[in-house]
Amino acid sequence: MEGKILIADDEYVVHESLHLYLESEGFSYVDVYDGNAAMAALDSTISLCVLDIMMPGKSGIEVCREIRRKSTVPIIMLTAKGEEVDRIIGIELGADDYIVKPFSPREVVARIKAILRRVNSRDTEHDKNHIEYNGLSIDLNSYSVLLRGEPVICTPKEIEILYMLASNPGQVFTRESLLSKVWGYDFPGETRTVDTHIKRLRAKLDSTNLGWSIKTIYGVGYKFELD
Repeated sequence: MEGKILIADDEYVVHESLHLYLESEGFSYVDVYDGNAAMAALDSTISLCVLDIMMPGKSGIEVCREIRRKSTVPIIMLTAKGEEVDRIIGIELGADDYIVKPFSPREVVARIKAILRRVNSRDTEHDKNHIEYNGLSIDLNSYSVLLRGEPVICTPKEIEILYMLASNPGQVFTRESLLSKVWGYDFPGETRTVDTHIKRLRAKLDSTNLGWSIKTIYGVGYKFELD
Protein backbone atom coordinates (compact mmCIF):
# COMPACT_ATOMS: atom_id res chain seq x y z
CA MET A 1 0.00 0.00 0.00
CA GLU A 2 1.25 3.49 -0.87
CA GLY A 3 0.34 6.95 0.30
CA LYS A 4 1.63 9.99 2.13
CA ILE A 5 0.68 10.35 5.80
CA LEU A 6 0.68 13.72 7.56
CA ILE A 7 1.75 13.26 11.21
CA ALA A 8 0.93 16.27 13.39
CA ASP A 9 2.11 15.83 16.98
CA ASP A 10 4.41 17.88 19.21
CA GLU A 11 6.11 14.78 20.64
CA TYR A 12 9.12 13.61 18.65
CA VAL A 13 8.79 10.10 20.04
CA VAL A 14 5.39 9.74 18.35
CA HIS A 15 6.91 10.52 14.95
CA GLU A 16 9.86 8.22 15.51
CA SER A 17 7.66 5.34 16.65
CA LEU A 18 5.49 5.56 13.51
CA HIS A 19 8.25 6.05 10.90
CA LEU A 20 9.57 2.50 10.83
CA TYR A 21 6.13 0.89 10.58
CA LEU A 22 4.94 3.33 7.92
CA GLU A 23 8.06 2.76 5.83
CA SER A 24 7.74 -1.01 6.13
CA GLU A 25 4.22 -0.77 4.66
CA GLY A 26 5.29 1.44 1.76
CA PHE A 27 4.04 4.76 3.13
CA SER A 28 5.85 8.08 3.02
CA TYR A 29 5.17 10.74 5.63
CA VAL A 30 5.35 14.43 6.45
CA ASP A 31 6.23 15.47 10.01
CA VAL A 32 4.86 18.63 11.62
CA TYR A 33 4.81 19.60 15.27
CA ASP A 34 2.03 22.15 15.66
CA GLY A 35 -1.44 22.86 14.30
CA ASN A 36 -0.47 25.79 12.10
CA ALA A 37 2.21 23.72 10.39
CA ALA A 38 -0.34 20.94 9.87
CA MET A 39 -2.63 23.26 7.92
CA ALA A 40 0.31 24.58 5.89
CA ALA A 41 1.45 21.04 5.01
CA LEU A 42 -1.96 19.76 3.93
CA ASP A 43 -2.23 19.45 0.16
CA SER A 44 -3.64 17.10 -2.45
CA THR A 45 -0.74 14.64 -2.00
CA ILE A 46 -1.72 13.78 1.59
CA SER A 47 -3.60 10.47 1.84
CA LEU A 48 -4.43 10.61 5.56
CA CYS A 49 -3.82 12.88 8.58
CA VAL A 50 -2.82 11.74 12.06
CA LEU A 51 -3.65 14.65 14.39
CA ASP A 52 -2.80 15.01 18.06
CA ILE A 53 -5.57 16.86 19.90
CA MET A 54 -3.19 18.77 22.19
CA MET A 55 -0.75 20.72 19.98
CA PRO A 56 0.80 24.20 20.11
CA GLY A 57 -0.83 26.82 17.90
CA LYS A 58 -4.04 25.31 16.61
CA SER A 59 -5.30 22.28 18.49
CA GLY A 60 -6.07 19.04 16.69
CA ILE A 61 -9.77 19.82 17.09
CA GLU A 62 -9.30 23.19 15.35
CA VAL A 63 -7.22 21.62 12.58
CA CYS A 64 -9.82 18.89 12.07
CA ARG A 65 -12.57 21.50 11.84
CA GLU A 66 -10.62 23.55 9.26
CA ILE A 67 -9.72 20.48 7.19
CA ARG A 68 -13.34 19.39 7.00
CA ARG A 69 -14.33 22.78 5.61
CA LYS A 70 -12.39 22.05 2.43
CA SER A 71 -11.33 18.39 2.28
CA THR A 72 -12.55 14.84 2.85
CA VAL A 73 -9.04 13.49 3.54
CA PRO A 74 -9.26 10.76 6.25
CA ILE A 75 -8.30 11.85 9.78
CA ILE A 76 -7.17 9.85 12.81
CA MET A 77 -7.18 11.77 16.09
CA LEU A 78 -4.62 11.09 18.84
CA THR A 79 -4.99 12.12 22.48
CA ALA A 80 -3.33 11.37 25.79
CA LYS A 81 -6.55 12.07 27.66
CA GLY A 82 -8.84 9.31 26.50
CA GLU A 83 -11.78 11.37 27.62
CA GLU A 84 -15.13 10.64 26.02
CA VAL A 85 -15.79 14.32 25.31
CA ASP A 86 -12.70 14.52 23.07
CA ARG A 87 -13.77 11.40 21.23
CA ILE A 88 -17.27 12.79 20.67
CA ILE A 89 -15.98 16.17 19.46
CA GLY A 90 -13.51 14.56 17.08
CA ILE A 91 -16.07 12.22 15.57
CA GLU A 92 -18.69 14.96 15.28
CA LEU A 93 -16.19 17.12 13.40
CA GLY A 94 -15.62 14.34 10.91
CA ALA A 95 -12.63 12.36 12.20
CA ASP A 96 -12.53 8.81 10.84
CA ASP A 97 -10.93 7.18 13.87
CA TYR A 98 -9.69 7.93 17.37
CA ILE A 99 -6.69 6.45 19.20
CA VAL A 100 -5.73 7.00 22.85
CA LYS A 101 -2.09 7.39 23.87
CA PRO A 102 0.00 5.48 24.67
CA PHE A 103 -0.59 3.41 21.56
CA SER A 104 0.97 0.61 19.59
CA PRO A 105 2.54 2.00 16.37
CA ARG A 106 1.62 -1.28 14.70
CA GLU A 107 -2.04 -0.70 15.60
CA VAL A 108 -1.99 2.87 14.28
CA VAL A 109 -0.58 1.74 10.94
CA ALA A 110 -3.10 -1.12 10.80
CA ARG A 111 -5.90 1.40 11.28
CA ILE A 112 -4.40 3.68 8.63
CA LYS A 113 -4.39 0.78 6.17
CA ALA A 114 -7.97 -0.18 7.05
CA ILE A 115 -9.24 3.37 6.55
CA LEU A 116 -7.43 3.80 3.24
CA ARG A 117 -8.72 0.43 1.99
CA ARG A 118 -12.24 1.54 2.88
CA VAL A 119 -11.79 4.92 1.19
CA ASN A 120 -10.25 3.39 -1.92
CA SER A 121 -13.01 0.80 -2.13
CA ARG A 122 -15.65 3.51 -1.77
CA ASP A 123 -13.98 5.63 -4.42
CA THR A 124 -13.72 2.68 -6.80
CA GLU A 125 -17.38 1.81 -6.36
CA HIS A 126 -18.48 5.42 -6.69
CA ASP A 127 -19.65 6.46 -10.10
CA LYS A 128 -16.87 7.99 -12.16
CA ASN A 129 -18.98 11.11 -12.62
CA HIS A 130 -17.63 12.43 -9.32
CA ILE A 131 -14.28 14.26 -9.02
CA GLU A 132 -12.59 15.81 -6.01
CA TYR A 133 -9.55 18.02 -5.69
CA ASN A 134 -8.38 20.08 -2.77
CA GLY A 135 -11.42 22.11 -1.77
CA LEU A 136 -13.35 21.30 -4.96
CA SER A 137 -16.03 18.65 -5.56
CA ILE A 138 -17.77 18.12 -8.90
CA ASP A 139 -20.64 15.65 -9.21
CA LEU A 140 -22.31 15.10 -12.58
CA ASN A 141 -24.85 12.75 -11.02
CA SER A 142 -26.44 15.61 -9.10
CA TYR A 143 -25.00 18.41 -11.28
CA SER A 144 -23.52 20.01 -8.19
CA VAL A 145 -20.26 21.80 -7.37
CA LEU A 146 -18.86 22.36 -3.89
CA LEU A 147 -16.03 24.76 -3.10
CA ARG A 148 -14.51 24.54 0.39
CA GLY A 149 -17.59 22.56 1.36
CA GLU A 150 -20.04 25.23 0.19
CA PRO A 151 -22.36 24.81 -2.83
CA VAL A 152 -21.56 26.89 -5.90
CA ILE A 153 -24.46 27.74 -8.20
CA CYS A 154 -23.42 26.82 -11.75
CA THR A 155 -25.32 26.22 -14.95
CA PRO A 156 -25.32 22.67 -16.37
CA LYS A 157 -22.91 23.67 -19.16
CA GLU A 158 -20.55 25.33 -16.70
CA ILE A 159 -20.49 22.12 -14.66
CA GLU A 160 -19.90 20.00 -17.76
CA ILE A 161 -17.00 22.20 -18.87
CA LEU A 162 -15.48 22.15 -15.38
CA TYR A 163 -15.86 18.37 -15.18
CA MET A 164 -14.29 17.91 -18.62
CA LEU A 165 -11.26 20.02 -17.67
CA ALA A 166 -10.87 18.66 -14.12
CA SER A 167 -11.16 15.02 -15.18
CA ASN A 168 -8.16 15.54 -17.46
CA PRO A 169 -5.70 17.66 -15.44
CA GLY A 170 -2.89 19.10 -17.53
CA GLN A 171 -4.58 18.36 -20.85
CA VAL A 172 -5.20 21.38 -23.06
CA PHE A 173 -8.64 21.58 -24.65
CA THR A 174 -9.21 23.85 -27.62
CA ARG A 175 -12.35 25.94 -27.65
CA GLU A 176 -13.55 23.87 -30.61
CA SER A 177 -13.05 20.60 -28.74
CA LEU A 178 -14.96 21.90 -25.71
CA LEU A 179 -17.79 23.02 -27.98
CA SER A 180 -17.81 19.59 -29.56
CA LYS A 181 -17.67 17.58 -26.32
CA VAL A 182 -20.00 19.73 -24.19
CA TRP A 183 -22.49 21.14 -26.68
CA GLY A 184 -22.26 18.56 -29.45
CA TYR A 185 -21.02 18.74 -33.03
CA ASP A 186 -24.15 20.49 -34.25
CA PHE A 187 -24.01 23.35 -31.76
CA PRO A 188 -24.37 26.53 -33.83
CA GLY A 189 -22.64 28.89 -31.40
CA GLU A 190 -19.21 30.45 -31.69
CA THR A 191 -16.08 29.67 -29.72
CA ARG A 192 -16.55 32.85 -27.69
CA THR A 193 -19.32 30.91 -25.91
CA VAL A 194 -16.61 28.82 -24.26
CA ASP A 195 -14.73 31.95 -23.18
CA THR A 196 -17.88 33.31 -21.57
CA HIS A 197 -18.50 30.12 -19.60
CA ILE A 198 -14.85 29.94 -18.46
CA LYS A 199 -15.00 33.57 -17.33
CA ARG A 200 -18.10 32.84 -15.26
CA LEU A 201 -16.54 29.72 -13.74
CA ARG A 202 -13.44 31.64 -12.67
CA ALA A 203 -15.61 34.31 -11.06
CA LYS A 204 -17.41 31.64 -9.03
CA LEU A 205 -14.43 29.46 -8.12
CA ASP A 206 -11.79 31.14 -5.95
CA SER A 207 -8.95 28.61 -6.08
CA THR A 208 -6.54 30.70 -3.99
CA ASN A 209 -4.16 28.42 -2.06
CA LEU A 210 -6.01 25.27 -3.18
CA GLY A 211 -3.34 24.05 -5.59
CA TRP A 212 -5.39 24.04 -8.78
CA SER A 213 -6.64 26.54 -11.33
CA ILE A 214 -8.20 26.91 -14.78
CA LYS A 215 -5.40 28.17 -17.03
CA THR A 216 -5.66 29.91 -20.38
CA ILE A 217 -3.27 28.64 -23.05
CA TYR A 218 -3.22 31.66 -25.31
CA GLY A 219 -4.03 30.92 -28.91
CA VAL A 220 -5.06 27.36 -28.04
CA GLY A 221 -7.65 26.96 -25.27
CA TYR A 222 -7.86 25.97 -21.59
CA LYS A 223 -6.61 23.40 -19.12
CA PHE A 224 -7.14 22.42 -15.49
CA GLU A 225 -3.71 22.78 -13.87
CA LEU A 226 -2.47 21.30 -10.61
CA ASP A 227 0.17 23.49 -8.97
